[in-house]
Amino acid sequence: MGEVRRTSIGGQALIEGVMMRGPKEIAIVVRRPDQQLIVKKEAVGGIVQKYKLNKIPILRGAIALIDSMVLGMRSLTYSAEIAEEGIEEEEPDKFQKMMEKLFKDKANDVLLYTSVAIAMVVSIGLFFIGPTFATSFLGRYVEKNIVLNLAEGFLRLSMFLGYVLLISRMKDIQRVFQYHGAEHKAIYCYEHGEELTVENTRKYTTLHPRCGTSFLFIVMTVSIIMFSMIGWPNPWIRAATRLALLPVVAGISYEIIKIGGRSSSPIMKMINYPGMLMQKLTTFEPDDGQLEVAIEALKSVLVENEEETKW
Repeated sequence: MGEVRRTSIGGQALIEGVMMRGPKEIAIVVRRPDQQLIVKKEAVGGIVQKYKLNKIPILRGAIALIDSMVLGMRSLTYSAEIAEEGIEEEEPDKFQKMMEKLFKDKANDVLLYTSVAIAMVVSIGLFFIGPTFATSFLGRYVEKNIVLNLAEGFLRLSMFLGYVLLISRMKDIQRVFQYHGAEHKAIYCYEHGEELTVENTRKYTTLHPRCGTSFLFIVMTVSIIMFSMIGWPNPWIRAATRLALLPVVAGISYEIIKIGGRSSSPIMKMINYPGMLMQKLTTFEPDDGQLEVAIEALKSVLVENEEETKW
C-alpha cells in the first residue's frame, strides 16, 4: 500500500450514478437501465474558479457552498434523466410550458437556479430560522442568554439529525447512499496509491473526513458556538443576525473541513469524529456495480500531474 496522498478530488452520489470533481474537469457517470455506463465530462467552472477566489479564506467557503449546490442539483437532474431512459416521459405541465415560453432555451437553467434558491430558503428556514422562533417562548422562563442559545442550538441539531435519520429509511435514498459509500471508497483507494479496481476499493471504509455530511454537521456546530456569543433580543432581530452570519459560518466550516481533510492530528480526528459517525446514516456499503460507477467517475477526472490534485 502506497503513501497516503491528500487529494482535493471530491464527489457526490447521484441517482444510479456518481459525480466527481477534479482539478480541471467534472465527470458524471450514470448507469442506464440497460446497464451501460454513460460518462459526461465538463470543465470545472463556478464563481470561485471564474474569479479565482479559492485563495481567500472564509469567502471561498461561503461561495463554494452555493457553487456546490448548483452543480449538485444539475448533476442530480441529469442522472435522473439518464436513469429513467426508456420510461415514457410525462407531458410538460402548465408551469413548465409557461417557463419554456418565457425563457425558451434558458428555461432549464432558470428552473435549476430557482430550485436551488427554493432549497436554500427551505433549509435556512427549517434549520436556522425555525429553531430561533421555536425557542423564543423560553425567554419568559430563562434569563441567561447562554442557556437560551444552547437550547436553540440543541433544537437545531436535533432537527437536522432527525431529518437525516428519516430520509435514511427511504428505499430510494438508501440506494443513493450506497453510491455515496462507493464514492468514498474510490477516493480512499486513490489516496492510498492503489490501482482503482473493484477488489481494491471494496476493502475501504465508507466514512471520509471530507464528506458533505461532516461539513453540514460542522456547520451546525459552528453556528451553535457563534450564535451563543450573541445576545437574546426579539425573535426578528435574532433571525436577522442568524441570516447575516450564515456566510461566515459556512466559510469557517469550509476551512475546518479543508484542514481536517489533510490533517491526521488527534485534535482534527476529534473534531471530525461526530461527522464521521453521522456518515453511518448517509453512506451504505455499495455493490460491485456501484463501485464500478464510482471508479469510472474518479478515473475520468484524474490528471497526469498528481500535484494538481493535492488539497
